[in-house]
Amino acid sequence: MSEITNFNSLIEVATDFRKDLTGDNRRLKNVVHVYAHNGTGKTRLSMDFKELGKNDGNRDTLYFNAFTEDLFNWDNDLDGDEHRVLLLNKHSGFIEGIEDLDIDNKIRPILQNFTDFNFLTDFDYVKPSDSGSANPPKHWAVKFIREELVDGVAQNVENIKISRGEENLFIWCFFLAICQLAIDKHPSYTWVKYIYVDDPISSLDENKVIAVACDLAKIVRSGIYKEIEEDGNKRTVEKDEEDKIKTVISTHHSLFFNVMFNEIKSIKHKFYYLHASKTDGYKLQDTGDSPFFHHIAILSRLQKAVATEEIYTFHFNELRTILEKTASFFGYDQINKCIHGLNDEVLFERALHLFSHGKYSVFDPREMSLDNKDLFKRILDGFLVKYEFDLPEIFNEEPIPAE
Repeated sequence: MSEITNFNSLIEVATDFRKDLTGDNRRLKNVVHVYAHNGTGKTRLSMDFKELGKNDGNRDTLYFNAFTEDLFNWDNDLDGDEHRVLLLNKHSGFIEGIEDLDIDNKIRPILQNFTDFNFLTDFDYVKPSDSGSANPPKHWAVKFIREELVDGVAQNVENIKISRGEENLFIWCFFLAICQLAIDKHPSYTWVKYIYVDDPISSLDENKVIAVACDLAKIVRSGIYKEIEEDGNKRTVEKDEEDKIKTVISTHHSLFFNVMFNEIKSIKHKFYYLHASKTDGYKLQDTGDSPFFHHIAILSRLQKAVATEEIYTFHFNELRTILEKTASFFGYDQINKCIHGLNDEVLFERALHLFSHGKYSVFDPREMSLDNKDLFKRILDGFLVKYEFDLPEIFNEEPIPAE
């Protein structure tokens, strides 16, 4: 049975995460990973965690979230349409002092796992519009380069504009390089005790999602373990507690959550599912030793709706979503093949199409009629019997009050 704990605010959740990472030996963990839908407050949660680490001007958390991405912005040279560069906010504590760290050669090996473009950081960049000034302001800028065929000859084309997905990957690799500096105890990052990563996989296809998760897992492990040599043999041991850099990860992406689970499950960890309610605050569910898929969460919620007879019209939309995912997994071209062989499959197919195409909103729930409730139960039960999902008993336990 999974535990569910109630919290009134996100700062209480962030405080609980810190207890996981600094608590007694029974509770002490090295990684906290939380799944939550978009709109739950993951970015705010990461900032609350960061703020809790501030004390007398000191800090302890290196974080990646939407605010990190805002440290990078494009100067597209709209007048000349030639010098397109990504500007860095050199006043941020995240990247202060990197001009002396040979940062390009730390980023490049990571970036090459994902893309085919190159780059060069210019710490004395002058915008074309300021080039005629006596003392023009100098910026930190990244110039991107790609090898392209020009008149049949391979040439480096400079100052290219990369795609949004490529930009996100570059920023992510930039962050990983900084994380490695912190783990290696570089003097510029000795203040880092925790790494907090919030949704690093926007605008990425699923292959890159898996690659990002695997690279992050390597960083997580290197913050916890070290390699030592004894009698000519090397082996990996856990670092002393004061030398570790621990990690919190939050995501709305079920594939990313699952890959991370499998990559770091050997590390002492906590995996959670965070729920938000306008009236009840936040519920933090311990997923135990099983990854918590998005579709499993929906099916469990539908089971609860059936058990409590609180079945609403929008639940047909959610059930259709599950069938779409199942059809995609098995390579079916139509969702009706997911219910092929069930009694009344023709009736079930018509009902799914009819009700799931209605304009039913979760924000304006309408309870089904008794006949439609019965029909919904039969479709859900037949689907679950056919595919034998192993569903956790969620939301049925009495919530545990937060300490």
